[in-house]
Amino acid sequence: MVDGQDPAGRPSFFRKPAPAGSPAPRRPIAPPSPAPPFPPPPVVPPPPAPPVPPWPPENLPTPPSGPPPGAPDSGPLRRPLFHGTGGTLFGIHVVNTLLTLVTVGFYYFWAKTRLRQYLFSQTEIEGDRFAYHGTGRELLLGTLKAVLVFGVPILLLNVVQNVLDVPGLVKVAAGVIYGSLLFVFFPVAMVGARRYRLSRTSWRGIRFSFRGRVWKLIKIFIIGNFLTGLTFGLCYPYFLVARQAFMVSHSYFGSERFDFAGRGRDLFWPYVQAILLTLPTLGLGWVWYIARKRRYFWDHTTFGTVRFACTVTGAALLGLWVVNILLLVCTLGIAWPWVRVRNVHYAFHNLALVGPLDLARIQQEAQRASAIGEGLSGFFDSGFDLA
Repeated sequence: MVDGQDPAGRPSFFRKPAPAGSPAPRRPIAPPSPAPPFPPPPVVPPPPAPPVPPWPPENLPTPPSGPPPGAPDSGPLRRPLFHGTGGTLFGIHVVNTLLTLVTVGFYYFWAKTRLRQYLFSQTEIEGDRFAYHGTGRELLLGTLKAVLVFGVPILLLNVVQNVLDVPGLVKVAAGVIYGSLLFVFFPVAMVGARRYRLSRTSWRGIRFSFRGRVWKLIKIFIIGNFLTGLTFGLCYPYFLVARQAFMVSHSYFGSERFDFAGRGRDLFWPYVQAILLTLPTLGLGWVWYIARKRRYFWDHTTFGTVRFACTVTGAALLGLWVVNILLLVCTLGIAWPWVRVRNVHYAFHNLALVGPLDLARIQQEAQRASAIGEGLSGFFDSGFDLA
């Protein structure tokens, strides 16, 4: 700093001014800074920050509300339970056999009723058991009526055709009528037995019923047997599915109807495969076809908002039958009650009801039914329907 000036070069009050004529002092100049060896890189401004997306995202697809494709149907799953035992059933079987022998077969109808009452009373679903309301007297009267309606005419026609000495035209006519009665026998027996059994079965106090007309099933039998014979048996699956659809879609629980949505063509190729594999598998391939048919029938049966689901397999079914045969052979038939219980347990273990069950809207609609058809089907009746 020059004497008499402040650092900015202005005169200072506390310093004497410089003598006149003396050169004005120069401010020292700072030496220039050395140039860098390389030019500095250009300054690039930072990129602008991306906008914050809204939350929740608005452009993402909304996931479907239902289950993903291929996933099992949602909803409650119910399985029937069977509480019966082979020992109890064996006791019932022994008593039934003894009383049937003592009464020379007269007790047979009460024996069948007692067996059904036990089987149905031990079957449970949703915490409630079924009930069977048939009586031995009904079965007896139904069988007598069936004998009068079908048995006597068939016997007389057989005598005319094979015993009496009558003209040939009469024999031909008797033979045609005889065959027609035998042909009609099966659909009449099926409809009558179904109608009687369902009308005598209840769950939670509501009766089942069957409302199909026998002439419709006769029509299915006529067309089905004709096409089956015409195609050398290849149309048999179509006949089976048509018959099953008739039997299921005319069955009711109270005011609610069962339904069946199967098609014959779905069982056609499994049926053809079973035919082709008959010799290579020594007939065992038919077990897989039977399992496939049972699964198909149940899986295409619905009741309101509920559908049935079946998981029977050919291997498991074959194992069940092999063990059953061994039990019957080794015990000379004494193990029959245990075999019956094993069959019911296996069927129920592989059967389920899927979906919501609305019982509030089901009303009682009991139907009257005769036991004539039950009497017709008595000789080839299993006593308990599972499929």
